[in-house]
Amino acid sequence: SCTYHPGVPVFHDALKGWSCCKKRTTDFSDFLSIAGCTKGPHNNEKPPEPVKPDVKTSGEKKDFGEDLKPKFNEYVIQAPKPVESIKRPSPDEPFVRLQQKVSVSLKQSLEKLKLMDVNGPKETEVEGDEVKIGTSCKNGGCSKTFTGPESNEETCLYHPGVPIFHEGLKYWSCCKRRTSDFNTFLSQEGCTKGNHLWRKKDTGKKIVPCRFDWHQTGSQVIISIYAKNSIPEQSYAEGNSTLLNIHIIFEGEKEFDQKICLWGVIDMTKSNMNMTATKIEIALKKAEPMSWARLDLPPVKIMPKEREPENGEAED
Repeated sequence: SCTYHPGVPVFHDALKGWSCCKKRTTDFSDFLSIAGCTKGPHNNEKPPEPVKPDVKTSGEKKDFGEDLKPKFNEYVIQAPKPVESIKRPSPDEPFVRLQQKVSVSLKQSLEKLKLMDVNGPKETEVEGDEVKIGTSCKNGGCSKTFTGPESNEETCLYHPGVPIFHEGLKYWSCCKRRTSDFNTFLSQEGCTKGNHLWRKKDTGKKIVPCRFDWHQTGSQVIISIYAKNSIPEQSYAEGNSTLLNIHIIFEGEKEFDQKICLWGVIDMTKSNMNMTATKIEIALKKAEPMSWARLDLPPVKIMPKEREPENGEAED
């Protein structure tokens, strides 16, 4: 008699066995040596293979796959469209003045100054044309003092620009030699040669350099001008989408002017000017949410055109 397995081999989860009996093993050699579970006569013919499912054509595979898909409602989620870059407007747009917001601290400080002017003694100092010994040069960055008539013959090395303090760096706007140390900044040699200025002309208002800085958020650019006791009635900031003019009168007779060609585009209708006793903050609303590489846009350098050879000149 023949001892055999009438079932088919089953391989599942690393276990091997026959469908007709429950013996399972993980070793393939042990699987081959499993004794048959049924007795019968020997058969010289190969038993028929199990019936395989009908394989459908490629055109029908789609329908077969759709039957296996889970039955639920599908939702298509679309990504937001990228923000289109705003074309830079013309600098010839009309200027608009920013709305002023005056803090209570500035109002109180100006009131105190008015009382001091009324009650305090009015001292006037009449100076002649003669320059006193020890008078320092009024040019920015020059540390020379007047020692006598020979000082007028000296060459003055000075900075015609204004000092800028931004993100820990200190430099002059005219030469932009950056440093993080304040003493090194003060000792920077001037970038322009000229004559010493021992006395500035009294024009009622004195134009002076004023420290200012800027930083940005995702939606705003904030310019901080460290001018104390600024006068709201005589101070303003105006501009358009790409240009900004700042005019500040502070500490009585001091005047600060700055014109900036902005690196990006702003929305003037959503920008404002906040004035406090110690500084002024100009909040500019960005027209598009992008990071500015710098505050001002450097001027475009126009390369000189190569001279074309005339008809009479021979070409190489």
